[in-house]
Amino acid sequence: MASAFFFSNSCFALSKLKKMDHLPLHVPAVFILTTLFTLFIFYKAAHQNKTVLYVFISWLLLQGIVGWTGFYLIEDTTPPRFVLLVGPTLFAIIVLFIAPAGRKFLFDLNDKWLTWLHIVRVPVEIVLFWLFLQNLVPKDMTFEGQNLDILSGLTAPLIAYFGNHKKVLNKWILAAWNVLCLVLLFNIVIIAVTSAPSPLQTRAFDQPNVGVLYFPFVWLPGFIVPLVLLSHLMLLGKLLFNKEHRPEHQGHLATK
Repeated sequence: MASAFFFSNSCFALSKLKKMDHLPLHVPAVFILTTLFTLFIFYKAAHQNKTVLYVFISWLLLQGIVGWTGFYLIEDTTPPRFVLLVGPTLFAIIVLFIAPAGRKFLFDLNDKWLTWLHIVRVPVEIVLFWLFLQNLVPKDMTFEGQNLDILSGLTAPLIAYFGNHKKVLNKWILAAWNVLCLVLLFNIVIIAVTSAPSPLQTRAFDQPNVGVLYFPFVWLPGFIVPLVLLSHLMLLGKLLFNKEHRPEHQGHLATK
């Protein structure tokens, strides 16, 4: 029976993968380029740390292969398979904040590049709109609906220029921008989760959020969104905490 169940689920996933046949080539192409650009910016923020690069490439390849098989398209599982896409990245962020070496790595990230990273939210929102036109995500997930996250991407260059380059914005303005952008991020995440076919779905039953369950769009919840979240958390941490709260400064005090 187990083999029959696996076979039926595999056939179901393959049938849903056919929905991607009509997708214009420019949609996945733009998204793949956006993902690679996100990787490049965070690599720069991490001072071109090769370990970060190799770990991220391995993660993208793993999730890309899993997404290509249609694994995340199977809905009737407990817990939902979607957890395996977003869970590891969220767990990794928690570990980084808990571990002293992780906190040092996070506080060493370059503020300028962390800010520039948010410009990727513009092409992401354009791709979501294209997916909506193909009936793969609900309208609420686009800028024509209830998703205003594109504003974060459009304002990021201004914040990077006047905040990081010219340094004419005080830390409270920068903190307010990060908080507002986090609100916009949480808004779209909530919409996406409650629109996806799962026990948590409460909306968009006529056009659910299935687009991000396909390759290459699995990289949005599994890679881009976690990096956007981490970027905001670190920018806020650096703005709101004094140097004596940073792990490297604590270690310096301990040696005195």
